[in-house]
Amino acid sequence: MKKNIVPFFVAATFFISGCAKFLDTSPSDKYTQDNYWQTQERALAGLNGVYASLMGNGLYGGNTPLLFENFSPNTYHYSGDDNLIATGQHNANTGLFNSVWKSAYGGIGRANNLIANIDKVPMDAALIKRYKAEAKFLRAVYYFPLWNLFGGAPLILTATNDASQATLPRNTADELLTQILKDLDEAATDLPASYSGADKGRATKGAALALKARVLLFAGRYADAAAAAQQVINSKTYSVFPNYRALFYLENEGNQEVIFDVQFKYPEFTHGFDINLDQFNNIAPLPGLVNDYYAIDGKPIAQSALYNAAKPYENRDPRLLQTIIVKGSKFKGATVIEGQYPRTGFSQKKYSVYKDDAAPSAAIVDGQSELNYIVLRYADVLLMFAEAQNEAVGPSTAVFDALDAVRTRAGMPVYDRTLNKEQLRAEIRHERRIELAGEGLYYYDIRRWKTAETVMNTELYNDKNQRIDTRRFNATRDYLWPVPSQALQENTNLSQNAGYGK
Repeated sequence: MKKNIVPFFVAATFFISGCAKFLDTSPSDKYTQDNYWQTQERALAGLNGVYASLMGNGLYGGNTPLLFENFSPNTYHYSGDDNLIATGQHNANTGLFNSVWKSAYGGIGRANNLIANIDKVPMDAALIKRYKAEAKFLRAVYYFPLWNLFGGAPLILTATNDASQATLPRNTADELLTQILKDLDEAATDLPASYSGADKGRATKGAALALKARVLLFAGRYADAAAAAQQVINSKTYSVFPNYRALFYLENEGNQEVIFDVQFKYPEFTHGFDINLDQFNNIAPLPGLVNDYYAIDGKPIAQSALYNAAKPYENRDPRLLQTIIVKGSKFKGATVIEGQYPRTGFSQKKYSVYKDDAAPSAAIVDGQSELNYIVLRYADVLLMFAEAQNEAVGPSTAVFDALDAVRTRAGMPVYDRTLNKEQLRAEIRHERRIELAGEGLYYYDIRRWKTAETVMNTELYNDKNQRIDTRRFNATRDYLWPVPSQALQENTNLSQNAGYGK
């Protein structure tokens, strides 16, 4: 199978500039700012270096995006930084915060450097415009966690060796939001609708608009979010992939539902999804998530005559067994037995390359997985549109049509179109949890809905109703992450978020 992977060159290591030492533009090879920007090949290497930052361990590399499920009511991990965050025991020294901050600024610096210098390159003007647009889209991707998770950070838009960058104070969340939206608007104007050949997988107009919709939704700007999502829908560039389970198969990467993904390829660019999901069981679904899947008639299991507690996984939303590994089901060509996944009794199959009925020839080990991570997909855009439009103006045919496109693909019945705004809000939130389970987005949702303080202050139990842990969420502190201690040590002008000390 051919994978469209952005190629990387030694020269790409040159493209690091920006905040403190994470954005240092000092040459790491024979190249300098004065002699590098001379050919289209080098410009492409620079752009590919901006994409390469997506694979940082604080962003989409390692198993980071899946670990975000462990900060939510969906899954559990008994140790590590994700458990510290989930149990409210984190602080500014927690390593993940530094990794996210560092990885984000690494990508921002590379984007800044390309935007500042590519006009020097003797190449087609239209291609220069497109490369800049790709870099602006990626810069928005990298600023997203600094805005959403930390609530503000230094806003750096220039490529420079000026030491003053290392002492910049934090910009506000609103200032970062303004810049993110500006980058996405400019990117959407200059990016193509699609690519072919070796360029497939790069940022598109649809990716910029879909990310804009997500950012605006998270910011609570519902009418604007609905309008951005509507642009993606109206483009008719994307559609839901007919098979929910196969949407995440290796052989179906880049299908019609994928708007933007991070592209991995064995052995050069890999991650640890498979080993963490299967062998280590480090993203273990919780019974609360399993029980939240409706019966096949579209009703909660407590209200459905089709639910049988003696056979709890029969007559359920098909996405349950297409996402979660349960005892007695088939996975990797064998029946799942008691104790196979000891954390909670469950494991996650979404984002594993293993199939249900086929035994693998060998286990994937040592973080050698290559399945692309989907950052933006069309079903999410439909759900974003439905939520934003419902919040802005209430239920409508367009809202129900968007929801039903997601539900019917899954094999579930359409929604009752007499639901009022509040009832529909609850159903949309439920639908997001189920449709996007295992993709690392629910943590963002419970934070923006301000429900984390309710759903995260609880005891955890496994499938045998045995207590396994206690979750804690401090509403006066935990809706924002602390500025990492390493960043504070390097820049004394950075302020800390409330509740985390100085």
